[in-house]
Amino acid sequence: MIRISDIKISIEDDKSKIKEELLKRLKISKEELVDYKIYKESIDARRRNVVYFVYTVDAQIEQEELILSRLDDNKIRKSPDLEYKYVEAGNKSLKHRPVVVGTGPAGLFAALLLAQMGYRPLVLERGKRVEERSQDVNDFWESGKLDPESNVQFGEGGAGTFSDGKLTTRIKDLRCRKVLTELIEAGAPEEIIYKNKAHVGTDILQNVVKNLRKKIITLGGEIRFQSKVTDLLIEEKQVKGVIVNGQKELKAEIVILAIGHSARDTFEMIYQQGAKIEQKSFSIGVRIEHPQGLIDQSQYGQFAGHPKLGSADYSLSHQCSTGRTAYTFCMCPGGEVVAAASELGRVVTNGMSEYNRDKANANSALLVGVGPKDFASKHPLAGVEFQRRWEQRAFEVGGGNYDAPAQLVGDFLAGQPSVKWREVKPSYAPRVCMTDLSLCLPQYVVETIKEALPKLDKKLSGFAMDDAVMTAVETRSSSPIRIIRSKEHESNIGGLYPAGEGAGYAGGIMSAAVDGIKVAEAVIKKYKL
Repeated sequence: MIRISDIKISIEDDKSKIKEELLKRLKISKEELVDYKIYKESIDARRRNVVYFVYTVDAQIEQEELILSRLDDNKIRKSPDLEYKYVEAGNKSLKHRPVVVGTGPAGLFAALLLAQMGYRPLVLERGKRVEERSQDVNDFWESGKLDPESNVQFGEGGAGTFSDGKLTTRIKDLRCRKVLTELIEAGAPEEIIYKNKAHVGTDILQNVVKNLRKKIITLGGEIRFQSKVTDLLIEEKQVKGVIVNGQKELKAEIVILAIGHSARDTFEMIYQQGAKIEQKSFSIGVRIEHPQGLIDQSQYGQFAGHPKLGSADYSLSHQCSTGRTAYTFCMCPGGEVVAAASELGRVVTNGMSEYNRDKANANSALLVGVGPKDFASKHPLAGVEFQRRWEQRAFEVGGGNYDAPAQLVGDFLAGQPSVKWREVKPSYAPRVCMTDLSLCLPQYVVETIKEALPKLDKKLSGFAMDDAVMTAVETRSSSPIRIIRSKEHESNIGGLYPAGEGAGYAGGIMSAAVDGIKVAEAVIKKYKL
């Protein structure tokens, strides 16, 4: 096939216009065009008076070589081979099937690949099935009663299950295509294969996760829920098995550790067992909410609300005089701020959107980077304690009942506590507590955000509007640790393979899933069935 990039179609044109543009660019008749499919779709809204959809298209044509030879266009070339190539199995024997710990994106895709290659993995998940987990999460949001083992962080699908299901990533890896294909087969919208900023939506993602589980089981894998790995069995620096729920012993030479960024008790356990861990930078800040209509207007101008565009998003950053950068992260158009705590007596926020992104508010994390110099200790788990300290402080400032501290942007900039909501009504549940956010954030984070807000407002008109709401505290932007591993993805403990975001090697659904595949490939290349 031939790949043609930079095909621009006006927002007012039908998608059939793509075919017309293809024929013009390739200088062929419609009879010579056998077929075509969209490879990538993005939106160009840089000009106020016009919005374009920009496409990259793969076309199948007659006399391909002849057509390519007569065209002088660097945006027309042969399409690369995107088919996933399964690796060849190694020759080392396995006495026991591989164990995968965790069912977030890394764990699910590691288990899926192992199952597809015939390795019959055993998957252990500390939380519950997504159906039961969803009920526990909703109960927490309604009543403030937290289950430490079944919440936004723990359970089938991992933390990404209660997010926007965003699939954007900066990594360039052909495995991304496999992830997208598997998600579509499991029930995700087909458009994710080509949309530039694809998302699944929390409502659809829960069913996708369930279908991935069923596929792993159909292929010979096994998934056990409410099965928390509480210890490792190690002999001569080699994994020999795991202990589940403090009691049951399971033999295994291979353990893929895909535990997510919030499994703090597991971090502590593997550290005590001798796994090499180092501190890693992450970010801390708030969730900021605006009217979605304001974001649409700022990004799309006169085209705001157009049915082809949907809810607008944004990505902003500013380097401050403090030496730190404030930036937006995990932006959720038409979504809500959610309670994402996983430990008793601590408040954590996150953002979530459903597929339609049709809620009144837009929200995003507004974060400031922190690192080892801020942790007050050289201990590998000092970042964890840093997170806990500010999450506990947010719990106390919010009233000690999982209400989240919140403040209007105008009051935050003026240095005064908020007492009344105005245009923007906070979406966080159970409830928010109007207060002064400087009481539950490091002072340098407060100063950095105060300096950044007016600057970001110049990039996105209305971002620093007085009535916008900030809710604290967001601490789980990424893992606070990195579990050291070799080029073969193995830790210093033989047979222990750290994977995904919790291990410090990914940042989001797509990169975590790809890392899970890479780790599974490393196991497959070493061991035979």
